[in-house]
Amino acid sequence: MSLTTATEQPADPEEGAPGPIPERDGVFAPARRTLTVGLVLTITFIASEALAVVTVMPVVARDLGGLDLYGWVFSAFMLGSVVGIVVAGRQADRHGPALPYVGGLLLFATGLLVAGLAPAMPVLVAGRALQGLGAGAVPAVAYVAIGRCLPDRLRPRMMAVLSTAWVAPGLAGPAASAAVAHLLGWRWVFLGLVPIVAVTGALAIPALVRLGRPPQRADGEPGGAEHRVIDGLGAAAGAALLLAGLTEVSGSGAGPLLGAVLIIAGAGLSVIVLRRLLPAGTIRARTGLPATILSRGLLTFAFFGADAYVTLTITTVRHHSPALAGVAVTGATLGWTAGAWVQARMSERWPGRRLVRTGLSVVLAGIAVMALVLLPGVPVAVGIVAWTVGGFGMGLAYAPISLMMLREAPPGREGWASASLNLTDVLGTAVGIGVGGAAVAAAVRGGQPVALGVAVAFAATVLVGFVGLAVTRRLPAGLASRAGGEPAAGPGEPAPEPGQSRPAPDPGQSRPAPDPGEPGAGPGEPGAGPGEPAAESSRPATAGPSRPATASHPLPVPAAEPSQ
Repeated sequence: MSLTTATEQPADPEEGAPGPIPERDGVFAPARRTLTVGLVLTITFIASEALAVVTVMPVVARDLGGLDLYGWVFSAFMLGSVVGIVVAGRQADRHGPALPYVGGLLLFATGLLVAGLAPAMPVLVAGRALQGLGAGAVPAVAYVAIGRCLPDRLRPRMMAVLSTAWVAPGLAGPAASAAVAHLLGWRWVFLGLVPIVAVTGALAIPALVRLGRPPQRADGEPGGAEHRVIDGLGAAAGAALLLAGLTEVSGSGAGPLLGAVLIIAGAGLSVIVLRRLLPAGTIRARTGLPATILSRGLLTFAFFGADAYVTLTITTVRHHSPALAGVAVTGATLGWTAGAWVQARMSERWPGRRLVRTGLSVVLAGIAVMALVLLPGVPVAVGIVAWTVGGFGMGLAYAPISLMMLREAPPGREGWASASLNLTDVLGTAVGIGVGGAAVAAAVRGGQPVALGVAVAFAATVLVGFVGLAVTRRLPAGLASRAGGEPAAGPGEPAPEPGQSRPAPDPGQSRPAPDPGEPGAGPGEPGAGPGEPAAESSRPATAGPSRPATASHPLPVPAAEPSQ
């Protein structure tokens, strides 16, 4: 992959060394400003819509009826996004990021119009599915743009900027949407965003078009195997069956037997399609890109699986107001953003896997303290502080995984890699929330306290989090900001400045050995290095942002809320 940047200046003829990097060479430099602003606005309006839907859905349900479809308003969005992620990654590798971005905006805007004009709940569900299809394109486009237009030292900063796009919606979004619904009606919560989509597209599309198409093989096709749309549909179907099975097992539906059948069917289908959608060795946490992809799913399971039940703990278990619960959500939003900026500064000194390990440890500590709030003697304020700290840990861990994915992605296949990453992101969130929801529902159906179900939900996230800590030992070595893929200095070109990333190794070049004490790839399972193809397999090798509408999140790969 050739990343042409404006940061490498001609060598000083007298000293024979690269000249200084201009001060204004950053993510908001003139050459990058429209792309940065366009991506930030894209994330902002998707985040605003996600948070607004949670706020106004009770009003919508009273107006349209169809309460039995309440949960599908959120599930349809998540399932649509799974398909959108696969399609967008494929198109980004074939045609560049502009085409899937335009398609995503059109689908999202169409979904807003359908939802805003919906005469009945089934139509609203269809509109939300269209929104999910469109929103699923955004992370693939964002990662491809970051990988192709930014030098490695600016990528952590861009991740931090994108995470900041969730702050305003997180702070003002729910209140603003409630005010719009009260003054103009709930339909304008959807319809009012359509002009913003148009403005955002006008800013971002020209910059994305300038990125052009990725490197192609001699036969005109992108290198490596591609995601298939049918597998994206299979992943969505598997997730739907799994979540439906969790609902049945909890006693909310026909019964545990049917639930067990659905869970087995959903898990089986998911394994089949994910083996084709994810990099070879992902399920076994093979060192390198596969472990990177897996770690994202484990991280989102742990954080969002707990996050979905923080407000339930404060309101239902401890009998405090929703306003106080909202403080916990806001704290996590601000903590996430603060953590993202800290990792941007630390990325030049700390290895990426150290940042991920530290951040995940902080998240687990936040969950553990939050679980103590289930006890009557522990002040709720302790839980609010703990979950703010948990959000900070998520900010530390989330972006470095994305940066490692970009570093490990083969040249021209950033869309393929980011789609795999986002699939595990969304599925980890959905399954984490679904497991917790099943535990809470089972406790209620069995006549047990809600606190018991929430405790089981928290325990499940902690268990998965410890698995994630083990997987961090197999993450790629190297500083978080040292992404491969920048071009080596050619004849007459200056060498990169000290501190900047090394060029990606040529295909076939060996990977650097892992740090002492870190496990390497297993026998016969070498991980793919930067610019190298993924490990061989009998199936297509596939390689890899997001936040459900419950708290904070940098890149908006939409995720599911608990089914109602």
